[in-house]
Amino acid sequence: MTSRYLPYATTPARLLAQLVSDVVVIAWTAVWVLVGMAVHAAVSTIAEVGRQVQDGANGVAGNLNSAGDSADNVPLVGDSLSKPLRAASEAALDIAGAGHSLDTTASWLAWVLALAVASPPILAVAMPWLFMRVRFFRRKWTAITLAATPAGEQLLALRALANRPLAKLAAVSLDPVGAWRRDDAIAVRGLANLELRAAGVTRRN
Repeated sequence: MTSRYLPYATTPARLLAQLVSDVVVIAWTAVWVLVGMAVHAAVSTIAEVGRQVQDGANGVAGNLNSAGDSADNVPLVGDSLSKPLRAASEAALDIAGAGHSLDTTASWLAWVLALAVASPPILAVAMPWLFMRVRFFRRKWTAITLAATPAGEQLLALRALANRPLAKLAAVSLDPVGAWRRDDAIAVRGLANLELRAAGVTRRN
């Protein structure tokens, strides 16, 4: 009776079932993580467009502003030439701001949609799995702790009398109740072992 701190059974059938469930949960989680990543990548392309618009508009705005500064140096008509260029530069900056907003919104939306798509199916499987594993671990811990003391072993034997099938009880003793009442050490240990196995624990006699 070992590995008290591990949330796994020591009985082969239950251990196999637990390992299979682990693999299923891991595979299920991996699939939905990949789906979430795909959603994130798809929406992020919109954010990339926003960044490209922002960079391009900022570049245009800078060129137009430089052209306006140069136009100021033209005699007589410099002011008339520079005003529309600077107005166009401001319009390009507005477009750059819109691109930045698109980038920010799409980046945030990419994470929200990825989590919204991946989280529900992952939690729907992982939470029951985690609940069952914690419940099993607590039951295993309690059973091992009880089996370490004579009184605890008697309690396990009593639970076996109440919960285990009659055929298994008869295999331990032809009169399992009488043996338990007489405190027959061999019968009590055999009955306790039945309850331990039901909890996923085996021990060496």
